[in-house]
Amino acid sequence: MTQYDHFAEAAQAYAALVSQITPDQWDGPGLGVWDLRALVGHGARALITVDTYLDRPAQLEALDSPVAYLAATSGATDPAAVAERGRQAGEVLGTEPAQTVRGLVDRVLPRVHDAGDPLIETIGGGMRLSAYLPTRTFELVVHGLDVAHAAGLAQPGLSTSLLSAMTCLASAAAVRHDHGPTLLLALTGRAPLPAGFCVV
Repeated sequence: MTQYDHFAEAAQAYAALVSQITPDQWDGPGLGVWDLRALVGHGARALITVDTYLDRPAQLEALDSPVAYLAATSGATDPAAVAERGRQAGEVLGTEPAQTVRGLVDRVLPRVHDAGDPLIETIGGGMRLSAYLPTRTFELVVHGLDVAHAAGLAQPGLSTSLLSAMTCLASAAAVRHDHGPTLLLALTGRAPLPAGFCVV
């Protein structure tokens, strides 16, 4: 499967998941300081940023891989600012959040499909769309799992190809942060992960 295929699968699964949220759940718990609306809005930013960055050509390729992007942006953002952007993104979803998310998917996927592989300006610097896209797929998959948990819904039925790619990306990010041995010991049942362990 291509990067586009993975992104499209994750986006469609996210929209389908959000469509199952009932009206009384939107103001309920989401993740951390977010209610469910803010969590869904934050996840939807994976679509919004792609849409925005396609209109922002870059002059210099500063980052050459998804792992480089995750390394460059990990810990570089203010948690309070991230939380506020999530709240704002939730508000932008409007009175019909599921329809808004579906509209984003229907808008962004054709744009990505037809874009080729342009050099775009991201928050981490200039990079190829093909390198940036897996980071957005990762967001859609992980926050899709968050949404399912928060809303008491079944986890999306994602393909083995997609889940393998996202797990590999997370593992590569862990290695980039010198956490490779820690992750390997945990994955092989030899030691638990430290409290708060995170690769992004």
